[in-house]
Amino acid sequence: MLSSDPLRRSIEVEYWVVDGDGRLVDPEGLVDASPGAEREFVRPMLEVKTTPCETTAELEAELFERLRRVLERAHELDKHLVPLATPLHAEGIRELPSDRTRIQNVVVGDDFEYVRHCAGTHIHVEQLPGRAVDQLNTLIALDPALSLVNSARHFRGRIVADGARSKLYRWLAYDDLPNQGTLWPYVQDTAEWDERLERCYEAFLEASMDAGLDREAVESSFDPESAVWTPVQLRGEFGTVEWRSPDTTVPSQVVRLADDIASVVEALRGTDLVIHEETAPDIGAVGPGGDTVTLPPFRTVVEHADAAIRDGLDSPALRSYLKAFGFDLSAYDPVSGAIDQETVTVTEAREHRLEHADRLERDIRRSGSANKVSGGCDTR
Repeated sequence: MLSSDPLRRSIEVEYWVVDGDGRLVDPEGLVDASPGAEREFVRPMLEVKTTPCETTAELEAELFERLRRVLERAHELDKHLVPLATPLHAEGIRELPSDRTRIQNVVVGDDFEYVRHCAGTHIHVEQLPGRAVDQLNTLIALDPALSLVNSARHFRGRIVADGARSKLYRWLAYDDLPNQGTLWPYVQDTAEWDERLERCYEAFLEASMDAGLDREAVESSFDPESAVWTPVQLRGEFGTVEWRSPDTTVPSQVVRLADDIASVVEALRGTDLVIHEETAPDIGAVGPGGDTVTLPPFRTVVEHADAAIRDGLDSPALRSYLKAFGFDLSAYDPVSGAIDQETVTVTEAREHRLEHADRLERDIRRSGSANKVSGGCDTR
């Protein structure tokens, strides 16, 4: 018998922290401002997490309330949160010292610098009993929806792609590590997923030893699940399927995207999942009276995901693809194209950061009292 319990979902969103002049600064003083506020591995970044929530209303309420608390503290310290996927222009971003980052710097090498310039959003959706693989495959097919929230085109002052963060992760940072950073194909079952994880983990361990690191030291900091960066993952630790592709953006857009993603995945209840071997026009989520969720061939997904990174919603084919899955494109406002300069200076980047910090605060203010936490989320 199928469960009718609400499908829980949670969010992790990263923001750059700047001072009143738009300079990147440490989030000192903000981490204890709210539950769910945590440091990331680079110094000028703060992550805000929610607990698993049964409804979008609860998720929205909790995320907004936690951000309000952080912003109240930030105002006292003359600090701001910036919802941009990259800092636009920054030569070097310092890390917090840890064994994990030390190992990654050795294994990935100089290319790990690309990762330090990235701020994103992770959306977790609870695994449905017996349907986790179908959920994973569906989120793989939905990966081109990252374009709905692209928030920065610049890296070190120059335009690199409509979704700069995704380009840095997928096409630059992990070039020398097999299967890292890329979107993985559909899987047949959890055994195939576990086998892929193990192969990728072994490749990571081998690269670590080739770089002169001790295997046991690496194994103490990484397991197969935490050693892998791929945009969609089965997370055994949390009992979720995690989508890690979207850029950071204002909270209302993050919540909307999480709701749309959860809605498509929840449509798997009581339906069949069909993956086309050839391109077909009838892809998409189940509609009124329908009983099938249909996915395109993986090569089609990759074509649209690449377009989402390069061109964003300027791609007509991508727009049609997302509409087939039920996304209302008019409900989204990706801001990556708002800065149309081919290059930005350090001073201009600081000004833009403050403009987008104001955008985040306006988003919070517009939510008003409607988003006050009433009962909180499910913390089971």
